[in-house]
Amino acid sequence: MNSLTISNGYLNLQRELHQDFNYGVASLSFAPIVADLIRQTKAQSVSDYGAGKKRLLEGLTKAGVAPKRYFPYDPVFPEYGCPQEADLVCCIDVLEHIEPESLDAVLKELASITVGLGFFSIHMGPAGKTLSDGRNAHLIQQPSSWWLPKICQYFNVLQLTSHNTMGQGIWLIVRRI
Repeated sequence: MNSLTISNGYLNLQRELHQDFNYGVASLSFAPIVADLIRQTKAQSVSDYGAGKKRLLEGLTKAGVAPKRYFPYDPVFPEYGCPQEADLVCCIDVLEHIEPESLDAVLKELASITVGLGFFSIHMGPAGKTLSDGRNAHLIQQPSSWWLPKICQYFNVLQLTSHNTMGQGIWLIVRRI
């Protein structure tokens, strides 16, 4: 775990949230899009950054796609290991949960493991969940006009789509600069 990407205190708050069965289900909604992307690009490896309970893999399996290599990463689950390079890096409803002071470190880490394409979804409004310290689980609640310059420091945006899956957000297909 890179200490620049998450503080110990926030890691503990995330451990508490991950005990909720319904925390981290967004990947199931986006899995069909990711499955199509895997089919189109013939990606052999998928890195699931902020994998939580590996719901993306569950959704891909339901969509009939089994990546040859699947690399989950989530600091809450140290048994997953470190972030791994992959043909397709997915970061689904994770970035809005990052501590604002760690966002650049996380984006830099994502760029370092993105060999081919990245698929990122970002929820822009408040979460339905609250941290035990009283803060909303979405620490960053900003519009796409705020997110794009940050992402474009590390990635070229190939596609940007607005969505209303579990609230207003965007998803992007990116390639590392």
